[in-house]
Amino acid sequence: MSEPRSSEGTTQHLPVLEKIPEDVPETPAAPVARSGRFWSARRVPATVVALPLLGLAGAFLYDIAAVRLDRPALHVRRELARQLAERPLDDIWVLVGAGVTAALGLWLLALAVTPGLRDLLPMHRTHPDVRAGLHRGAAALVLRDRAMEIAGVQSVRVRAGRRRADVRAVSHFRDVDEVRADLDAVLGDAVRGLGLAHPPKLSVHVRRPGRKG
Repeated sequence: MSEPRSSEGTTQHLPVLEKIPEDVPETPAAPVARSGRFWSARRVPATVVALPLLGLAGAFLYDIAAVRLDRPALHVRRELARQLAERPLDDIWVLVGAGVTAALGLWLLALAVTPGLRDLLPMHRTHPDVRAGLHRGAAALVLRDRAMEIAGVQSVRVRAGRRRADVRAVSHFRDVDEVRADLDAVLGDAVRGLGLAHPPKLSVHVRRPGRKG
């Protein structure tokens, strides 16, 4: 059997499909590993922390070397030591500095224990060495396209989250309850077809278009 050729004269290789014997039932690929959320690299917070620490370490190293060579210590360190010795603990600037430091520490701790990448939804893992994810915007676009195929739907707005997919449709004809039932059935199949590890729950709302004027 010859391969089909395109209009430009180049050969197009068609995908090979193997026929499954009739006595072998088709079973969906089961997940072989737990599909957790993707962890962010946290490059910006790491840079924010690393650069000041690098500057402080360099300044303290220079100060120690200067003191060892019988030179005066850095003016910044001497002024900081004087301020800490003279200012009471209830001073407004001491409290502000402590609050800012505590807030920064809590922010870094929150980043350390949370995965991030909330826009990336993990998919089922059918191979232990392969991980896949689907962007929330892409999932919402798929659900919107499927919803627009239903008769009576004029417009659809879909917001896909990690736990819930919020669908708001406008129906300009047909009964609203019938359109909602069709949306529940079609979008339920669409959500399962996305292959997500944790499929979001559907929340479907259908209304009539508002009156103009």
